[in-house]
Amino acid sequence: MGTYILMAGGTGGHLFPAMALAQELNRRGHEVHLATDERVASYGGNFPARKTHIIPAATPSLRNPIKFLSGGVTILGGIFKSFGMLRQVKPDGVVAFGGYPCFPPFLAASLMGVPGLLHKQNAVVGRANRALARFATKFAMQFENTRGVEKFTMEKIVTGNPVRDRVVKAAQIPYPILKKDGPLSLLIFGGSQGARAFSDIVPPAICGLPDEMKKRLQVTQQCRPEDLERVTATYHKGRVNVELAAFIEDLPERMAASHLVIGRAGASTISELGVIGRPSILVPLPGSIDQDQRANASVMEAAGGGWLEHEATLSPLSLGKRLEELFEDVKTLRTAAQNAKSVGRVDAVQRLADATESLTKPSENSSR
Repeated sequence: MGTYILMAGGTGGHLFPAMALAQELNRRGHEVHLATDERVASYGGNFPARKTHIIPAATPSLRNPIKFLSGGVTILGGIFKSFGMLRQVKPDGVVAFGGYPCFPPFLAASLMGVPGLLHKQNAVVGRANRALARFATKFAMQFENTRGVEKFTMEKIVTGNPVRDRVVKAAQIPYPILKKDGPLSLLIFGGSQGARAFSDIVPPAICGLPDEMKKRLQVTQQCRPEDLERVTATYHKGRVNVELAAFIEDLPERMAASHLVIGRAGASTISELGVIGRPSILVPLPGSIDQDQRANASVMEAAGGGWLEHEATLSPLSLGKRLEELFEDVKTLRTAAQNAKSVGRVDAVQRLADATESLTKPSENSSR
């Protein structure tokens, strides 16, 4: 069978879809390797690869000449290390999931004549993928109307964003029964790094809800370690039933058990909400150059599966009012849960695995 190197930046948003593809390629009998950076230790400890290769990489900074030069040296070192890795592994194809750690190995693979596929999870093509596009054989996307792909000339395919096996399993759990006087399950998380703004805004918003509604609430919130103590104190003062953690290992299962989710709008969050089918209040990460999370959230809002809120204008008062309205409107939450499923693709990993296998001819794979 074939041998493939998956390339991803070492954060959950890049590693989780790569992990899903690795699981599927393993099921099909292929050998999988992972090329990434040192952050993989935090998020990819269980990555199903025969070997994980740590490749030097850097984000180039045009504003700082010293950082630009040192970054260039690091990237050059990453390219040379990638040549050695590629000669050792002899892959049939490579797949990159974004982030600057993909640049050295993907470029090296192109220079060695190895076919490569780029996968874009967000609704906007980012800088790393724009830089790598000229070296790609194929370009796969989560969203059909991804902004920026019109400039690319290679073959383009809409596959959706692959989700891990445990997400697919969690998608089989039906939306929790929501009765007028029954329990309300609320999940809050701010992506792989957490979100300081959620620690500032969400707890006082929830504590300001009517007492009868607070008694029904079962809150799970991810917080940065440095925020845990003060967030705990806020919820304790407001007499709210809450579970706090710096990292939520069983996030897909928690998502499935929730009536409503408050989160950032990263690509993996959007795809998992879509596959599982849960309504959400989405607060995009502000300040990003490409505004990719805002574009992602807009896709979910347009589908009727969630509500887009801007961090700059979000306050405990406005969020509390939104929560109170939603928790009193059972029909709206149920409808949004159903609408969210139109954004997710349960078969995305099969589609992407097919595209990966098509990088090389069957005869080439079978001869290995």
